[in-house]
Amino acid sequence: MGGLAIFVAFNITNFFFLRAQYPPRQLFGLFVAECLIIVTGVIDDIYELKPTQKLTGIILAALVVYYLAGLKMSFISIPYVGGFQFHWLRLPLTVLWIVAITNAINLLDGLDGLATGVSIIALTTSAITSFFFLNNTGVFVSILMLTLVAAMIGFLPYNFHPASIFLGDTGSLFIGFMISVLSLYGLKNVTVITLIIPVIILGVPITDTVYAILRRMLNKSPVFQPDKHHLHHRLMQMGLTHRSTVMVIYGIALIFSFISLLFPLSNFWGSVALIIATGIGLELFVESIDLVGSNRRPLLNLIKRIVTSSADTKELYKKKNNNKK
Repeated sequence: MGGLAIFVAFNITNFFFLRAQYPPRQLFGLFVAECLIIVTGVIDDIYELKPTQKLTGIILAALVVYYLAGLKMSFISIPYVGGFQFHWLRLPLTVLWIVAITNAINLLDGLDGLATGVSIIALTTSAITSFFFLNNTGVFVSILMLTLVAAMIGFLPYNFHPASIFLGDTGSLFIGFMISVLSLYGLKNVTVITLIIPVIILGVPITDTVYAILRRMLNKSPVFQPDKHHLHHRLMQMGLTHRSTVMVIYGIALIFSFISLLFPLSNFWGSVALIIATGIGLELFVESIDLVGSNRRPLLNLIKRIVTSSADTKELYKKKNNNKK
């Protein structure tokens, strides 16, 4: 339950030193939701909740954020098409976002310092984009994010391998929940491209979660059933040490962060090109480490066929030329 240290440090700072910076309703609503998440995590660390029970706690906290703090996805603008109000979709989309990101960070917490370090990188990047690209709320959202980053930086030396303190579900649920909620400030009124930015920033946990679900569905296993084929498991199975695996994933998280910072500087078609290139690169990496399975490499197999076909064509062309001579 080491995540309690992060929760306490974060909220002492907010309520005693920075309270004047934040809208009171949002600060109070966020704190109530945090308490629900912390209680869920503490009970899970002590008694080990069932996945549905844990999910119920996250959904309740998400509803508090929606109704009490007033944070929700409201509007999306699509280039060359126009804007659309979400209307009745506001609630399910908001809850789905919070649940998905919270669980993604929770699943990532498999090695000492992994979830903490990746979250520090993601939140720091989010704070930079919020400060420079959010109009009215950018400053106080950035302060909230960096306050949480500071709390995690104080925790990381004790959590890094070999760890003397562990996050537990108390910490991983809390961090994931805070990342999902704080990113909502940039998702209230969005374009398709700005919706992509937080997804790219959180590329490591989202990739691990999406491919875990895909892997279990393809193997006809229960979606909530744990396995030993997550990103960090695969890297260690390839021969990396505990510490090296964590550092490699930190590096991948930094790559995602650098890519996300290019989006606000690009035009629409430049952003589309970035998305396509990132998707192809990610798929090649996933297939190269067998994240879904050794027999599921569609893109690598396609490239291999193209290369083989090209080599065969060249060989045939050479034979024809030799015959003519």
